[in-house]
Amino acid sequence: MDAPVVTAIIALLLGAVFNIVVWPRFYPRIAADPRSRDADGRPTAFFHVHVVLIAIALAIAVLSAIAAVLLIVG
Repeated sequence: MDAPVVTAIIALLLGAVFNIVVWPRFYPRIAADPRSRDADGRPTAFFHVHVVLIAIALAIAVLSAIAAVLLIVG
């Protein structure tokens, strides 16, 4: 394997691990934040935006891990 490919694999896997470790831990803090619910207890835009950000980060983690595996296999 060439050095640039190995570097890409390492970068993809590090990014995936970071997103998988960091972002799910962020959810409880968002859920507990008073800005997450309105006076009636319904989720606010603040809550929805942060949940979408977490979901996108986890999707990027999965895609990064898949790309790394494809580089390793191919």
